[in-house]
Amino acid sequence: MNWKTRYRSFYYTNAEDPDDIILDPEKTALLVIDIQNTYLEAKPDRVDDARWQPFFARMNNTVIPNTASLIADARARGVEVIFARIACLKQDGRDRSLSQKKHGFNYLLLPKDGQDSQLVPELTPQGDAIVILKTTDSALTGTNLRLILHNMGIKNVVVAGIFTDQCVSSTVRSLADESINVIVVDDCCAAATDELHQHELEIINMIYCHVVQLDELAEFYSL
Repeated sequence: MNWKTRYRSFYYTNAEDPDDIILDPEKTALLVIDIQNTYLEAKPDRVDDARWQPFFARMNNTVIPNTASLIADARARGVEVIFARIACLKQDGRDRSLSQKKHGFNYLLLPKDGQDSQLVPELTPQGDAIVILKTTDSALTGTNLRLILHNMGIKNVVVAGIFTDQCVSSTVRSLADESINVIVVDDCCAAATDELHQHELEIINMIYCHVVQLDELAEFYSL
């Protein structure tokens, strides 16, 4: 099974295979979403921390090293690398969107200069890499990323990051609505559980994006 037949939802069970993906490096960007220190920190409650261990393992063993490789390959090909991170401008978080002020997991108070809001060290931006600060789930909503992509002539966006069922999905849908071709790299993304991750990929695949594996991506540049 390859990317053309993997992750098919009910809607696309009998659909014909999609066309081959062809990526022109000059018209392609890699967008890395929210792989920040805060999400790799141990939970203060032991029971809660144990619950998150599969996520931590996927991040440390798969997502972060794979995304580092993805970034290195993009830079070598001349593909623009863009980062997005959740970070508010005000210390008290008054500028956050409602979704980040609600009680529970989505409550996020991450001032832009705090250590917990920074990207993980393995994925540190280099040179003049663009870093988008956002107080929303979608990296397009409330930021100038839409304008940046338009000004740079970007037609294709490769997506990596977390959480698959939240900020990744919201961003993918926003990009698709802007008529941008979106490719989500499965093994460079994670949700809190593998079940949530897999389910969300099935939901967004073929309508909002194409879901591929890291080792499949290189073939799209050689067609």
